[in-house]
Amino acid sequence: MNVVSKTFGALALVSSLFWGGATSVSQAEELNWQEIAAKAEGQTLYWNAWGGSEKINDYIAWVGQRLDQQYSIRLTHVKVTDTADVVSRVLAEKTAGKNEGGSVDLVWINGENFASMKQHQLLFGPFTQSLPNYRFVDIENKATTTVDFTIQVEGLEAPWGMAKFNFMYDSAHINTPPTSLQELSDWAEKHPGRFTYPAPPDYLGSTFLKQALIDLTDKEDTLRSPVANQAEFDEKTKPLWQFLDRLHPELWRSGKQFPVSSSAQQQLLDDGEVDIHLSFNPGAASALIESGELPASVRTFTFKDGTIGNTHFVAIPYNSSHKEAAMVVANFLMSPEAQARKQDPRYWGDDTVLAIDKLSAEDRSTFDAIELGIATLPPQDLGPTLLEPHPSWMEKIEREWLKRYGQ
Repeated sequence: MNVVSKTFGALALVSSLFWGGATSVSQAEELNWQEIAAKAEGQTLYWNAWGGSEKINDYIAWVGQRLDQQYSIRLTHVKVTDTADVVSRVLAEKTAGKNEGGSVDLVWINGENFASMKQHQLLFGPFTQSLPNYRFVDIENKATTTVDFTIQVEGLEAPWGMAKFNFMYDSAHINTPPTSLQELSDWAEKHPGRFTYPAPPDYLGSTFLKQALIDLTDKEDTLRSPVANQAEFDEKTKPLWQFLDRLHPELWRSGKQFPVSSSAQQQLLDDGEVDIHLSFNPGAASALIESGELPASVRTFTFKDGTIGNTHFVAIPYNSSHKEAAMVVANFLMSPEAQARKQDPRYWGDDTVLAIDKLSAEDRSTFDAIELGIATLPPQDLGPTLLEPHPSWMEKIEREWLKRYGQ
């Protein structure tokens, strides 16, 4: 499969609109895709991406191998634990006037940090319309491919995976899993010490707080707008803190200590210390069983009234040293080849951003042949998708959580 076909020369032009006073990749000269791909050959790309999963790290390494084979691009995975640190680094470079030759070429980004980078004009683009494989993205039925945590993407980041909050549980210990936040709380009370969640700002711990906030808030639409003032924040989050105050004494280590990361909580499930783990990937349980990292008795559940869903993206900082290579990588990540491998639980188990009906018959058959795994729920059983709150809610909730419960 020729993933980044050089026959798309006339398909797209790079926009000359860029942020933060940066010059475009072509010094305001429009380049077609053939020219972008040619300039990318031989470049070294520093991709800052979360490094907390061996399976994901292996997938990124495979991406590097494919890009080296096709374009002689040398991809270096800069493993990060908190993307906010990457945002701070780019902002520091801008403050110092380093508008070219930045240290970050590409970043795996979430909505909270995307909002911050967009606000501070730290992003290169728009660029996604210039990528040949973007035409396969299901922007019609997957709204979060164009709206990230209520923020319009506007071509400033490229989608490369779908996510939906869910729970893994050990069916050897739980016959009937909870189907709502209240049922989870009731279960935790009856089984003290057998549930916990990672400490924020771990993204799964933060997502659990957002899920709880949505479930406990009467007017969910309010959460899609920025926090108006402290009084509104206090009013809307009061039920959340009351809920956590009741829940924490029933948690692992009586809520006096929390796993430092999602990987640490996964280890707790594997070791039998807890019975429930959190995930943002409906196929993760099957993938972890396949790799031997979780017992074969692990299964998946969600809440009947829905859980948070979103898309994860890659973005290019405005002062990236290798914008052409970054665009080639972003394009490859959206290719049918890369997306099919990513959806396969043997390699990752992440749902695709592509519209399968837009693909060729050969590529559709590749997706059809994927075995999703024993612990993966079919799409119709995942429940409704709830939209993320505005990032300002999460920023304040994380700070307040640390004040109340941080060690």
